Amino acid sequence: MKNLLLLLYFLLSSFSFLILFIIFAPIMRYKYIFILAVAMLVAVSAPAQRKSTRKAKKAVAAVAVGDKEQQVDTPLVVKNYIDSLTVLRRQLDSLEQVNASLRTESTDGRYFRLFAPTTFYHSGANKSLALSPNSGDEVTDAVDQAMMSLYMRRPDLVKNNESRLRDVGTLRDDVNQELTQQVDLTEKAAPVPEEQEAVPIGLVVVKPNFWKFKGDGYLQFLQNYVSGNWYKGGESNYSAVASLTFNVNYNDKDRVTFDNTLEMKLGFQTSRTDTVHKLKTNNDLLRLTSKLGLQAHKRWYYTLQLLAYTQFTRGYKANDEFVYSDFFSPFKLNVGIGMEYKVEALNKRLTGSLNFLPLSFNFMYVGRQALISRNGISGDHHTLEDFGSQFTGNLEWKITDQVTWKTRLYANTSYHRSLVEWENQFQLKISKYISANLFLYPRFDDSNVRDEDLGYFQFQEYSSLGISYSF
Repeated sequence: MKNLLLLLYFLLSSFSFLILFIIFAPIMRYKYIFILAVAMLVAVSAPAQRKSTRKAKKAVAAVAVGDKEQQVDTPLVVKNYIDSLTVLRRQLDSLEQVNASLRTESTDGRYFRLFAPTTFYHSGANKSLALSPNSGDEVTDAVDQAMMSLYMRRPDLVKNNESRLRDVGTLRDDVNQELTQQVDLTEKAAPVPEEQEAVPIGLVVVKPNFWKFKGDGYLQFLQNYVSGNWYKGGESNYSAVASLTFNVNYNDKDRVTFDNTLEMKLGFQTSRTDTVHKLKTNNDLLRLTSKLGLQAHKRWYYTLQLLAYTQFTRGYKANDEFVYSDFFSPFKLNVGIGMEYKVEALNKRLTGSLNFLPLSFNFMYVGRQALISRNGISGDHHTLEDFGSQFTGNLEWKITDQVTWKTRLYANTSYHRSLVEWENQFQLKISKYISANLFLYPRFDDSNVRDEDLGYFQFQEYSSLGISYSF
């Protein structure tokens, strides 16, 4: 019977080892741990065997004492063996948890002290002297116990301590202070517009055009009626004036400018008291002004100016057949060199130019023989040349959107004679195509015959209403 029990125990043990081998085969690479598990199994199984053997002997002795032969209690033996297997199973489960932590926690810093150079850490000594040495962390407690065992057995291996490490410091400083973000509230940003996909376009390089063309003109009329018995006297008359101005300007946007202005103006009037002429001119001008400029500094330019002017037709006085002026009688040409200043003020409402020509050449031609002496030419000559100085100023001021003032001041002297002309035109724009003009023209010329009342001063004034057009 005893042999049968031993055989049964051997079979159960073999079967248990087979089951354990199948279960823990994945962890066989940790062979030392597995050997430890087998040793623990043998260590636990041996006491269980001895305990069960003693119980069996007692049972046999009891049977022998009673001098009565009875059968052995087999369930008791099996129960004791199952209890030993349960204890072994619990120990193997704890080992499996340790192995799982070793496989998953490959970067666990709690094992660092086991592999770093031997250093005396305070935690192990503090736990040894404390009333409750366990901290609740099994891994940390086990590492502290292992380090204390090393300190006691091999103190010669300890080359450093935790206090020195703290004095040296670490590679980085942990931020222990709580970080707070400074958030500034701003206005809600507008949504970003969706950009359309770039579409390939053809690039055409156009040669720049530095020329600019513009012009303006008007045709205006004036009618005046006075009855024959009007208490202050006077006479009825009709008048008309037409004007056309062309501007052709060149500017290379660098230094060179070339401005050209052609002015044409012609006006007629009728008078009942004039029995000799049905029509007489009251305004007659043909003038060309050209300026070539080279920029010197900002708005200052070195300038060469050409000025040429005459009239279209003959000029008469009331009830007088004498011709006082005619085409190319006179014709005046002036060429001067000097400086020009470009005017741009009042938010670009005042524009124009001022020309200072200290050196100028004057040429005058009179075609009619009877008009030679009236224009300051002596003898039978038709021409007169001299040198002098000249100033020309042309300004345009847009006082309002409806009122514009255009003025031209021209002064020329040969230091023997002087000529000053000041033309003023005030334009009132009634609509896009209708405007009214007031023209004031004082003049001084000491080359003409002196008048008994006005001397060398002359004056012309007229006002008109009509159509106007700019392009």
